[in-house]
Amino acid sequence: MASTLTKAEIEPEREEELGGQMSFLEHLDELRRRLIRSILFVFVAFVLCWFVSDYIYNFLAIPIRRALAEAQERQLPLGGLTGNERILSLDSLREGEAGRYVFAEATKLGSSVIPAGTSVQARVARDAQGRLGLFTDEPIIAGPTVIPKGVRLPTEFDTRPDALPGIDDKLIVTTAMEPFSLYVKVSLYAAVCLSVPFILWQIWAFVSPGLYPHERAYALPFILLSTISFVIGAAFAYYVIFPPAASYLLGLGQDFRLLLRASDYFDFIILVMLGMGVVFQMPAVTYILARIGLVSARLLIRIWRPALIVILIAAAVLSPTNDVPNMMLFAAPMIVLYIVSIFVAWIFGKERVAEEEAA
Repeated sequence: MASTLTKAEIEPEREEELGGQMSFLEHLDELRRRLIRSILFVFVAFVLCWFVSDYIYNFLAIPIRRALAEAQERQLPLGGLTGNERILSLDSLREGEAGRYVFAEATKLGSSVIPAGTSVQARVARDAQGRLGLFTDEPIIAGPTVIPKGVRLPTEFDTRPDALPGIDDKLIVTTAMEPFSLYVKVSLYAAVCLSVPFILWQIWAFVSPGLYPHERAYALPFILLSTISFVIGAAFAYYVIFPPAASYLLGLGQDFRLLLRASDYFDFIILVMLGMGVVFQMPAVTYILARIGLVSARLLIRIWRPALIVILIAAAVLSPTNDVPNMMLFAAPMIVLYIVSIFVAWIFGKERVAEEEAA
């Protein structure tokens, strides 16, 4: 007597054989569903990122603000009457010591706005609650207002001596709507980055019906390795590649008054970070291709010369500058990743076989 299969028992078999049974239109329908899911996931991530877009903006702006401040600095050797003079940190001041405080940027104290560059005599003292701080030691006349003596100044004693920003380290916007569109752009790119694991999963789910069943087990390692590689690549671009590139570009403009648009900068740094995130996928892609038998270590060694040319061309395209040192900052990690990919293919490589042969 034939047993009756339930829908839950039939479904796994149907999914395993789906790759061989789906028509062209069914493949298009499957692609449409995967795209819709990915877009919905990115949208949810975008909404979440919107609420912290100002923090994301400030984080991404740190390298260019630092480079702008350094580009505007006039480097002079520190000398004095005795030759032993040196720069001290703010926490070296003791209670009762005095000096002149300089406002590094326009600051609002109460209802008064103090222009950048204003200086005032200040003294280290403790307030009514016993907290140590730096207070004005003379009145400040700001337009029609007078800021009295004894007002706390906006400074922290644990601040590093090199943490003071430059006077003109802020990026500019040219329209009233540009800040809004900039935060939208920052939130969108951040949402795409957060959605990388889910998008990779959807890509794998779309192509997996064309693979052998035992090859579909490589999904989880591939997604984990790809996600980690993407994060490392973006971090490498942010911390290693971009600072010297920005310093080089701004150094070329020392004879000009630079007004750097915020939107131009963010298009630039996000492109570099996304580009390096994609480049760092090389070992992950090699892993999956080696596991299914499409790539071998012998093949990667045999084609190293054309691969080196492709790497140098990609480095020249991705590099924001045309000088050799910055281009090598892009090429060097790609070469290292190619070598790592050879070892990955050597360790995990195998001939592609059907499920019966693999068993």
